Amino acid sequence: MTVRRFPGLSGEPPADRHCDATACWLLLSSPQNRLPMLLELRAENYAVIDHAIAAFGPGLNLLTGETGAGKSILVDALALLMGQKASSDLIRHGADRAVLSCVFESTAGAEAVLEENGIDPEGQEIILRREILPAGKGRVFVNNQPATVAVLRALAPELALIHAQSETISGFDPAQQRGLLDRFANLATDDAAEAFARWRAIQSRLAELEHDEQDRLRLTELWSFQAREIQSAAPQPGEDEALETEKRVLANAEKLYAAATSANNLLYEESASAEAALQGAQKHLEELARYDPTFAESVQQLAAARATVQDVAATVRDYAERIDASPERLAEIEDRLALLDRLKRKYGATLADVIAFGEESARKLDEIDNRDEILKSLRVEFVRVADAYRSAARALTAERSAAAKKLEKLAESQINDLAMKARFSVAVTPSEETSSWTAQGWDQVECRIATNAGEPLKPLDQIASGGEMSRVLLALKVSVEEGATRSRAKKTQVPRTLVFDEIDIGIGGRAAEAVGRKLQALARVQQVLCVTHLPQIAACANQHLLIEKQERQRRTHTSVRLLTVQERAEEIARMISGATVTDTSLRHAEQMLKSSAAPAG
Repeated sequence: MTVRRFPGLSGEPPADRHCDATACWLLLSSPQNRLPMLLELRAENYAVIDHAIAAFGPGLNLLTGETGAGKSILVDALALLMGQKASSDLIRHGADRAVLSCVFESTAGAEAVLEENGIDPEGQEIILRREILPAGKGRVFVNNQPATVAVLRALAPELALIHAQSETISGFDPAQQRGLLDRFANLATDDAAEAFARWRAIQSRLAELEHDEQDRLRLTELWSFQAREIQSAAPQPGEDEALETEKRVLANAEKLYAAATSANNLLYEESASAEAALQGAQKHLEELARYDPTFAESVQQLAAARATVQDVAATVRDYAERIDASPERLAEIEDRLALLDRLKRKYGATLADVIAFGEESARKLDEIDNRDEILKSLRVEFVRVADAYRSAARALTAERSAAAKKLEKLAESQINDLAMKARFSVAVTPSEETSSWTAQGWDQVECRIATNAGEPLKPLDQIASGGEMSRVLLALKVSVEEGATRSRAKKTQVPRTLVFDEIDIGIGGRAAEAVGRKLQALARVQQVLCVTHLPQIAACANQHLLIEKQERQRRTHTSVRLLTVQERAEEIARMISGATVTDTSLRHAEQMLKSSAAPAG
């Protein structure tokens, strides 16, 4: 794949200084600030797109275009490369497959995922490719090496986070809101998850041992029968294979004896045997060697050949002597094999499985025989593990409560920056009842908001206005990503590419300008991709890409291109006034670009 890099990324800063691309390059491409990002995205025969290539740069990348041109389709293509489920319906009509690919700058975390999955690195970049075939089939390649969708999903958290157009605040259930808070504070739940797993495992063993007496007796009888049946047979690892070999020998004893005897006679016993012929030839060569030393080596070779023939003859002679054409032994072997086959049908595909099953049955019987002692030990361990979980869960509650105060303050400020006057809170409610225990702790997290003065705080899904919902969602995401970036910076981790698909639905005017500024601020610390229909937001871009749809030869063709300064003004003017660009709208667009120029630091 040929990577179409953003101008100047690997050399001098861009000569074209439109929309402060040079300032963004200086900020994000320096060694101390260099951030991983999406370099290129390609789509072939995907939905309405026949062939499109989008090259991205640092900072805020805005995608605009007419409705239906394919802006959100490109975001969906990136989502598929992050491991989302694919459908053959996505293949362009008339094509035999859809092909999606992208190039990211690599990260240490992504390289660790590659190593875990046995995929070789490709320099400083990661190349992802996914082919969607008819009937739901498909293929995945990472760095041009075969991979799986599971590998894409493992890489996704290291590369990009996509906020889809269909995502709404009402979709945030308590678990998702808890995850949002954990991401903000970069909380790790490993200790709680480990303690919870141990607690559940001991709980299951206790429940098994504390079964009612009738079930216990029934299981005891079953396990006793199974253990006795296997122990009485006393199977040995590999025994069936050895018996099968012996059975074949006994069943063909006469043929084998005749073959071994004949081989021995021809090699050694008969007067005209191979060994006798070699002996005679050796004497003649010895005579030659007395007069011509060049035959000395040949004499040694014949002597070695005689020794080999003698060894082989002795081997087949001994084999013939060991053959015992015993019908009794053959019947004994067949009975033994039949017994082993019955055990394998009941307890496992191999004798090793049968032996393991017998050992497990014996262990269960031992547990029942020592039930009281084991129960006592397990109950002590159960209390210890439960205490360990409570300790880990309380630590999570404390961290979440502290993080919630920071998030609600930051989110409220971010929300009010978006032309709103709202109060916002994040409630963390612990529940120590065991029914509330999970691998992520026992906390219930709920975000609440009051969008009008004098109103009580309400859950997010009770926000009525679509415009308010979009702004709150953006403010939350900006707050979470800023907090997550700060937390990761302390651990020398790196932020991912953020993708927003039409996060500006339902807003306009002053709120739209505030949203643009908010995206612009977020793009100072990580690469941001955003699909928008609003000129106020488009004016804030570091890179402005136009998605165009044209009809050629009665088929639709989609293209993506990076706009120049003048083209940006014309596109923003179109977004302001519609299909007809007027001088007034063009001057307005130029003024918006000037006033929205991204700060350099």
